Amino acid sequence: MEPSEKEFIKRLKNEATAQDAFRELVSAYKERLYWQIRYIVKDHDDTDDILQNTFIKIFKNIGNFKGKSQLFSWMYRIATNEAITFLNKEARKKHISSQELQEKVIDNLESDVYFEGNDIQLKLQKAINSLPDKQQQVFNMKYFQDLKYREMAEILKTSEGALKASYHIAARKIEDFLKSH
Repeated sequence: MEPSEKEFIKRLKNEATAQDAFRELVSAYKERLYWQIRYIVKDHDDTDDILQNTFIKIFKNIGNFKGKSQLFSWMYRIATNEAITFLNKEARKKHISSQELQEKVIDNLESDVYFEGNDIQLKLQKAINSLPDKQQQVFNMKYFQDLKYREMAEILKTSEGALKASYHIAARKIEDFLKSH
């Protein structure tokens, strides 16, 4: 962790400076976390709600942050867990699997005013959705967010080699899906 991040974390943990530091944190990371959540849940309104919950959780738990990872990695894990928890709750409410829920969400993307994609992007989303959860996560992190394998390994608590293999398998499956549909 670089010195500037350590100083920033001190400001976040200090009652006198926490409010201003947290505003800076939200400003600096809201877009990146928004897209991480959006790649998982697909829906803009749900993403906004989950993002808000993510920042509430970050604010409440910053005192527990030990600094063993980068602050962004820690927040990224929280955002990812919040998104997955949301999907699982929604699926249970609707008495369907989370896979079925994601299929319905993707079918609704065409009518989502915030989805600016074309047919190719819609097919890509369907292809990504056909992957196992872990491969979806790895593919989204690498392809859309251009995270380095080192960062992904820190976030997902796994080896860089395993992530590289997972990404390449996911990319091959997506390519096969796009060719066959």
